[in-house]
Amino acid sequence: MMRAGAVAAALATGLLAGSPAPAQPPRADVVHWWTAGGEVAAVQALAQAYRSAGGQWRDLAVASADQARAIARNRITAGNPPLAAQFNLSREFTELARQGRLNTLDEVAAQGRWAQVLPPALYQAIQVDGHVYAAPLSLHMPVWLWSSRAALQRAGVAQPPRSMDELFTALDKLRAAGLVPLAHGGQPWQDLLLFTAVLVNQGGRELYLQALQQRSAAAWRSDAMRRVLLSFKRLRAYVDPASPGRDWNDSTALLIAGRAGLQFMGDWAKGEFAQAGLQPGRDYGCTPGLSAQAPYVVDGDLFVFPKGPDPAAQRLLARVVTAADTQREFSARKGSVPVRLDLDPASLDPCARLGAQRLREPARLVPSPETLLPPARHRALEQAISDYWNREQPVERVQQSLAQALPDPDRRQP
Repeated sequence: MMRAGAVAAALATGLLAGSPAPAQPPRADVVHWWTAGGEVAAVQALAQAYRSAGGQWRDLAVASADQARAIARNRITAGNPPLAAQFNLSREFTELARQGRLNTLDEVAAQGRWAQVLPPALYQAIQVDGHVYAAPLSLHMPVWLWSSRAALQRAGVAQPPRSMDELFTALDKLRAAGLVPLAHGGQPWQDLLLFTAVLVNQGGRELYLQALQQRSAAAWRSDAMRRVLLSFKRLRAYVDPASPGRDWNDSTALLIAGRAGLQFMGDWAKGEFAQAGLQPGRDYGCTPGLSAQAPYVVDGDLFVFPKGPDPAAQRLLARVVTAADTQREFSARKGSVPVRLDLDPASLDPCARLGAQRLREPARLVPSPETLLPPARHRALEQAISDYWNREQPVERVQQSLAQALPDPDRRQP
């Protein structure tokens, strides 16, 4: 991987991509949704690394992920694309690639040895029809269990829960102590995230993949899924009245203040703890799964590069954000696990080391729902789960609705 200074020198001498250097420094017009405290600090690490390599960074931050992606898509369609746009590991970015709207990064990937330094599943996920179309930024697991050590001690909970039974026992003790048992922001994407946490921890890997990868109607109608949905709904009794509509980082702030005990959230929450000066193990706990057998959900952030802007500037940005030094600094601020396997895990914090360890256990890994489902079916799942969370509905009706909505129309179901 070329160092930032070497990349800048190559650009200046016209060696980058074998073409003359642009008259002006490459300008990165970047659309993203990193607006929370830890996220802002992390994106500044990317911007500074790009500037040091000779680029100019124009920050276009949007608070909502859905809005940021919509802005990027609309600008691409209107012929005014940004230089780069943030997406998740999802079907959404693959659709843009298949529509011919994105530049490939095959050259950057080959020069950077991405096939060797990225986890195999991640390298495969950024390819569409044999070509690389995205620069990976972070690896996240979206359903960590975070705990406030001060709150657990006040409630008499000796350690973070290690099973669903222990989870409900801990929640009861936190409520009895006058604390918010479960810090949850009542937004549809957070409702689906919480359901995902219950599905992997209670339902296990087989049910998870049957329901979301195979999209089996039988899995959605099964007794095992019924129990998962009932446990998910049971958690509703442990959130506070201010939960509806609350942003995820405001829920994390309740743990930071010791007012709440537990939160299921992605490892980007660690950036908020770091911004507050809290230390893992000393002030808060991080649990990647309630049991040693719990699946590890793999998600992450990407930069995609629409056709139209300066390809040399895009390649420079792709090189810079995946460089070892940038990844180390960005991940420390973001809370994510670096995308590179060649970084020493000893340099990571205890939570990130746990995540890196799980990523080296292929049998434990499962893709995120957004990766497995086409955008329309992912939205249908999110809406159905959020409606179930917020309204009184028979669980059997929810099961039947999802069994009908998620499978492909041409896929035969048992």
